[in-house]
Parts: sequence; C-alpha cells; structure tokens
Amino acid sequence: MPGSQEFEGATFVRTSFRGAALRSCDVSGVTMRSVAVDGLDIDSHDLFFGSLVVNGVDVVPFVEAELNRQFPGRELQKAQTPEGLRDGWVAVQAAWETTVTNTPPELVDAHVEGEWSLAQTLRHLVLATDAWLRGGVMEVEQPFHEIGQIFTGAAEMGFDVSIFRGDEPAFEDILAVRAERQQLVTDFLTTATPDLLAEERDNPWGDGDWHPTVGDCVRVILEEEWAHLRYVRRDLALLA
Repeated sequence: MPGSQEFEGATFVRTSFRGAALRSCDVSGVTMRSVAVDGLDIDSHDLFFGSLVVNGVDVVPFVEAELNRQFPGRELQKAQTPEGLRDGWVAVQAAWETTVTNTPPELVDAHVEGEWSLAQTLRHLVLATDAWLRGGVMEVEQPFHEIGQIFTGAAEMGFDVSIFRGDEPAFEDILAVRAERQQLVTDFLTTATPDLLAEERDNPWGDGDWHPTVGDCVRVILEEEWAHLRYVRRDLALLA
C-alpha cells in the first residue's frame, strides 16, 4: 500500500491513541500487547484474505460467518459454478433493492465522516461492473460510463479520470445507468458456462502480475456489491 513509511518497524510504549482515526493505512503485521481496546472499531474489506488474531484466536472465520448470517447469500460471492454465481447475484440485487427503496430521498446524498453517499456508492458499483465485466470479461477498450464514481487515488496511479463527470448527477439518472449495468450482469450470467468462467483475462486495472479468470472477475463484482451494501447500511443506520 503506497504512502508514508515513517512508522514502519516503530515501537510505541505507553502511548495513547485514544480517539485516533486511521484511514487507508497499512497496519498489516502490527503486534499489540497489553493494550486497552474497548470500542476499537476495525473495518477492512480485505479481511478475509488474511488473519486477525485476538488473544491467540484468528477471528476472521467468525467475522465472515457473522456477516454471512447478516447478509443471506453473501457466501455465494465465492461461488465457483455458474449456478452459484447466478444465485449470489440474485441475492445481492434483492438486498440492494430493499436498501434503495427504503432510503428516504433526503438521505441519498448524505455522508457520514467523508464516506460515499448512497448515490455515490451506486455510481461506484457502475464503475465496478464496467471495469470487471465490460473491461475485464468483455474486453471493451473503453468500458467506463461517465457517471461512474472513481476511487480515491486513481489519478495518482496514472488513470485518466477525465472520463468521469465532475458534477453530481440526478439520482434518477444514476438509477437508470445502474439498472442497465445490473441487467448486463444478469444477461451475462444467464448464459455463462463453466468453460467460459475458466477462461483467463487481463486485469482491467493494468496489474500484469495477476491474470484473473472470467469467474474471478464476476466474483470481484459480487465482493464489491456486498462490501458496499454493508458500508451503506452502516452509514444509513447512523444517519437515521
């Protein structure tokens, strides 16, 4: 993870971090001993790729199981078959429909501590579908819709962010493009076969070290859908 390295390998003794906020920071491999952690709040989208050890116990499997309980169908984001991916897509879209329908109009553009609003999140999911389905799977040369919400730091990575709109589109326009992209995934999964899912593709973000399969690209879309649904529901609960 790029950024300042001034604290790598550092040791802090009897130091208070009470109320501190760490955002987009790399704390992998950090060791904490005899620490007070009441109210410690950790949010990591990549948690299930590694371990988080608390008092000698890796708690990642417990966190994953609880999230799957809270979000029925979430476990299918790792499905390896066309049928499993189709069922996972239906489940996450139904969950999103409930959230969008039940959100009061005055909250669709509301933020919590600088996080994306519901409207911005839906725009980002348009981007995710464009990147991983239209770009990764279908290999469209310029797959992105202008309404997409690009991630922070993309310009510094050399990505042409001029593709995207700089204003705030009307929520109805966002929903229309979002519906088109949802249907695109639905149509693709309807005819997807095991052989197609096994085909290799280039990483749409240009990392040549990983060549995902078509199935991997679809699973990334599902991971994005479930992760951002959790973020939005968390923030909307606070706003409410």
